[in-house]
Amino acid sequence: MLFILIYMLALEFKGKKEVIAADQSTKDILKNGFFGYEKDGSLYLLPEEVLYLVDIRNAECKKDGKILSFDQVAEIFSKKKKLMASYFAYKDWRERGLVIKPSNTYYKKPDINPIKKYPSSNIELPKWNASGVFFKDDLVTIVREQEKGKELYEKYWLGQYGSYKAPEKGKLNKLDIYETLYLMEHKKINIEGMDAKEIISIAKKRRKDFPMLYQVYKDWRNNGYIVKTGFKFGTHFRVYFPGAKPGSNSSKEEWAHSKHVLHVFPRDSRLLISEWARAIRVAHSVRKTFILAIPGEVKEKEVEIDYILYHRHGGEADNPEKDSPKYAMLSLGEEEQIGGKELAGAISKAKEMKLELIIAIADRETAITYYKVKQIMLPKSGHEYYEIDWMQP
Repeated sequence: MLFILIYMLALEFKGKKEVIAADQSTKDILKNGFFGYEKDGSLYLLPEEVLYLVDIRNAECKKDGKILSFDQVAEIFSKKKKLMASYFAYKDWRERGLVIKPSNTYYKKPDINPIKKYPSSNIELPKWNASGVFFKDDLVTIVREQEKGKELYEKYWLGQYGSYKAPEKGKLNKLDIYETLYLMEHKKINIEGMDAKEIISIAKKRRKDFPMLYQVYKDWRNNGYIVKTGFKFGTHFRVYFPGAKPGSNSSKEEWAHSKHVLHVFPRDSRLLISEWARAIRVAHSVRKTFILAIPGEVKEKEVEIDYILYHRHGGEADNPEKDSPKYAMLSLGEEEQIGGKELAGAISKAKEMKLELIIAIADRETAITYYKVKQIMLPKSGHEYYEIDWMQP
């Protein structure tokens, strides 16, 4: 009969909240698995590593000679902020056969550029100006001159001529409030009995964040992009790259579809993680890239990154002894809130580390959903933009 000896990993508390490998065999095994960090000849472990080893690897963890259960160990570390969300993210990454280390671990700097450049084009607007009537309850402008309205739509894709995807069904062009204000600022339309300040005042009464939304709208329009409502996708705008024109609903010509949606997240706002993630998943489900806009130049809030993540290449898991990490991780729970300042701070910290940011969200069933964040460089912009995409490690 063949007997297989399975070595029991032995851990012990050293002091109130520090855990080390209790013997040399445990130390060797854990070092080979890239657990812990060495100090003064001992191998020290993170709280999440201890929980993982007790939970998954059946390690024995002793304190004052007594073996502790998982919940007893967790209780000792319970004052650590978002301990469970952090542990569930750690556990999930490890269970994928990948290495995850604390963010302050020394690592070989990767040779990657975490910034993606977007194209830019000069804006083109008509040489003439038109006249319009603004309906303040609807935040809509009707262009009076039929031919000018038609040209605004067909050549510059401003407004909606006729009906959506059926421009032949009607003779009027309807501008939304962003398009109205943009044309007013460029002196391409005159609104009867109203100026731009009055339009902005009306919009601000409807939603306080209108000025920020408009600044983002204008930023992309000034770079040659077409910006339309993102209502159907749960975002503020949908975006078409420079050169896009409205398509046709005829059988011979396919309608132009946007590939990007844009959501504005002011730095001083806060949003429930589950709501924030929902919009990203909706965008992913319709094969659109989700772009997050963080307007303004307010200082970010200092945020600590939880982990650095090693991934894989060529089908093999990366080895910390010879490979560079690829991502920095921020772990959060489904019921947490995140603010624009915190998110900007986490993104900025990852950028300093020359790593892409991954946000790991633990739901109420402890399943982990990953979102990858990549900064966008939009020419001549004073705002920050990021692509955020659902990913499967």
